[in-house]
Amino acid sequence: MPDRLPPLTALRAFDAAARHMSFARAADELNVTPAALSFQIKSLEDHLGQSLFRRLNRAVELTEAGRLLAPGAAEGFRTLNTAWLQTRRLQDNRTLTVTAGPAFTAKWLAPRFYDFARAHPDIDLRFSAGLRMMDFDRDEIDVAIRFGHGPDPGLFSEPLAFEWLTPVMTPDLAEKYPKPEDLRRAPILSDDSLDFLNPKCDWAAWCRAAGISFVPGHGVQFSQADHAIDAALAGAGVVLGRRALVVKDLHEGRLVAPYGLAITLDAHFRFLCSEGLQERPHIKAFRKWIWSEIEKTAEVSEWLHFVAAKDLPPA
Repeated sequence: MPDRLPPLTALRAFDAAARHMSFARAADELNVTPAALSFQIKSLEDHLGQSLFRRLNRAVELTEAGRLLAPGAAEGFRTLNTAWLQTRRLQDNRTLTVTAGPAFTAKWLAPRFYDFARAHPDIDLRFSAGLRMMDFDRDEIDVAIRFGHGPDPGLFSEPLAFEWLTPVMTPDLAEKYPKPEDLRRAPILSDDSLDFLNPKCDWAAWCRAAGISFVPGHGVQFSQADHAIDAALAGAGVVLGRRALVVKDLHEGRLVAPYGLAITLDAHFRFLCSEGLQERPHIKAFRKWIWSEIEKTAEVSEWLHFVAAKDLPPA
């Protein structure tokens, strides 16, 4: 039996047939005829010197040799495909694909991306909003912005500005509820997207930080942070606003934070990309732009008093 590897086309035919357990479906995937696929597998079996499939009446099944070869062949093609995609993408400094959660996309990226596009007309910016953890290579993602604690093994991970929560509302509502104690009679909006945080960072936690003996009712509850903030912008109530998602509205006066007290979070937004690719020109340009945008609204945090969530007394 020769030690050299068989032809790649024969291994690919075997891999497709082993995944589908059907020569016909494998032939469709590879865009060849069933006869051509069968010929490739037979040549592979001849090269190996033993059968890889048992041919049944209307099906096939792997032999012991086939079961041994199938995982390695599948992993080999996955590795080869990943390496090929990475190599091809090295030539592309024009397209930048960014994934972020729906709220961050709507409240941070979307209102600002025109400035990046104007400053970098040679870069085609694409957004993919979603909370699913994506594979940078398989999904052809260049940059991810994610909120949480990490860690992010195998990735370049850079924390962005520290996060805080504070009650925010329209200027008109701030005139009606100028003191924290006035929240007892204010319409309350709840953002349930932060329920995963430990310790809890909710209305009860903020009231403990403010020394208020009551907790506002839940009022209207939202599963998405951007929906809760949109309701606050419409004057529907008061919401605990997360820094990254409300800082532009605070900076431009559409919302105000009249109580001056914020809870700081251990969780934060992180800038993520494949390790070693952070210095590629289009990724480096986007990263630099994000930090410049953060700096533009940094003064919003300067007049807040901060209490760490982890330092609050228990409920």
